[in-house]
Amino acid sequence: MNQSALRVGLRFAACAGALFLVVRLYTRVIHVNPTTVALTFLVSVLMVSAVWGLRYALFTAFVAAAAFNYYFLPPTGTFTIAETQNWVALFALLTTAVIASQLSDRARRQADDAVGRRRELERLYSFSQQLLTADNVLQLLNAVPHHVVESFGVSAAVVYVPDKGNIYRSGIEAPELDVDQLKSIMARGEPMVDDARNLSYTPLKMGVRTVGAIGVAGNLSRQTLAAMGSLIAIAVERANAVETLARSEAAREGERLRTAILDSVTHEFRTPLTSIKASITSLLSTTGLSPDDRQELMTVINEECDRLNRLVGEAAEVAQLESHEFQLDLQECRVLDLVQAAVTDVRQTAGKHPMEIRVPGEITVRLDADRIKEVLVQLLENAAKYSPLESPIRITAELKGANLEVSVADQGAGIDDMEQVLIFDKFYRGKNQRYRVQGTGMGLAIARAIVEAHGGKIGVTSQLGCGSVFYFILPARP
Repeated sequence: MNQSALRVGLRFAACAGALFLVVRLYTRVIHVNPTTVALTFLVSVLMVSAVWGLRYALFTAFVAAAAFNYYFLPPTGTFTIAETQNWVALFALLTTAVIASQLSDRARRQADDAVGRRRELERLYSFSQQLLTADNVLQLLNAVPHHVVESFGVSAAVVYVPDKGNIYRSGIEAPELDVDQLKSIMARGEPMVDDARNLSYTPLKMGVRTVGAIGVAGNLSRQTLAAMGSLIAIAVERANAVETLARSEAAREGERLRTAILDSVTHEFRTPLTSIKASITSLLSTTGLSPDDRQELMTVINEECDRLNRLVGEAAEVAQLESHEFQLDLQECRVLDLVQAAVTDVRQTAGKHPMEIRVPGEITVRLDADRIKEVLVQLLENAAKYSPLESPIRITAELKGANLEVSVADQGAGIDDMEQVLIFDKFYRGKNQRYRVQGTGMGLAIARAIVEAHGGKIGVTSQLGCGSVFYFILPARP
């Protein structure tokens, strides 16, 4: 209070001092006519009104009128006015100064109001941007009170949404902002400002439907409260819609996956079962089989059992990799040794495909050798399956900065642009190849999971009729 009174007193003294300087200037330094003096006093009143407000301008106007009478209207040195025209001049000065100060003060207040509204709009815009960062309703409701405190400068905020059965707080403890009060605000459906307790409330309205209420410890305008409530309600509805859409997408994806699994099971699992069943039936029903025929049928049964075992193993490995229930055994390994070991493992399935290895012998990185060899095997088998017989397959590896890049190139039919983003999904197989080439569509999914577990990425570049290049990039020192 003392500081405020001192500031007010100093401003009044400054107004009087400015007028005193004008009087000294025009009486001792520059001699001018009364009209010039009156205009100078008017300018002084307008400046004071624009800077400090109406009450200081009125004080300046009355002091200026007294100084004008005493120093510049004859007889000077007294407050007596001898001529009627001097009375007119004095009252013209006083009236003009008062009116001008009022107009200037009104313009200043309107400018302050405009600045205040602009700031409120900026706060609301910033607040709306923050509300768009959450797609989950619970995450949004937990963040809203903090955003309100941060954006609008209030000391506390509380949000209540009946559908979620909880209240969400931020800022200092404010016992006055309780659930009962927020429920009553929801029932009223209108913003409320409690000046006595410095509290503000508003319902969260989406059109004519009220989804909740918010209370803040601070005085906000009703317009700001209404806009804030609408923005929060829209954000809540948007988050609900995103969650619903996500559930729908998950359901569609689950249905697509079930369809893919059924397709894979009926095609890939039934084929070896059919061969096993036919071989066993022949062994049981035919008595005149030669030893060679029996041996051939037993070999078919053994190979198809191995195939079934591999299919089941791949499905189990995909589940294990995606659940991250495995540990990488990271060791220093020479990349050339891994490539040569992978080529040896696929030699039988690759048939007559020549393998071109372009890997410098000095490249050594830290990785899980068994897992990365499995990735190479999957890529090499994939290249052999989808390439013409006896076409070469090229394996390259090189260090690029802090990363190791390994690629497997074939001369197959290529992959359509639309399918390149799908072939690493579980059970997905090319639409033109799924019935021509055996497979379950799990190999590339396994390769992707292993590479991503190393902190790397896997991809493909391909052009129809020109072959494909599958590559994966790993950090050289994970």
